[in-house]
Amino acid sequence: MKSDTASPQPKKVEVAVYECEIKLKFRLIEEKAVLCDRDKLLDLLLEAFTIGADEYLEPLQSCVKTQEISDLEASPQMRRQLMRLRNSSDLA
Repeated sequence: MKSDTASPQPKKVEVAVYECEIKLKFRLIEEKAVLCDRDKLLDLLLEAFTIGADEYLEPLQSCVKTQEISDLEASPQMRRQLMRLRNSSDLA
């Protein structure tokens, strides 16, 4: 016997391009040599902040600002990825 009720349609996920600004201020105890490697510095600092406060890290300030921007302001690579995501059935 068939049911007359239609199965609920999954809600389509909307994606957009955002410009994000993050300001973090904290004190960190770390080896001096590690902070001289500029390539790994940002990764190290973000990882330390993500793990959270402990005896080696003291958060002082954090501020996050996000703003949706026009697709046209994004790079061509980002616009292509955005189109792929919008056309993907995985997000539906």
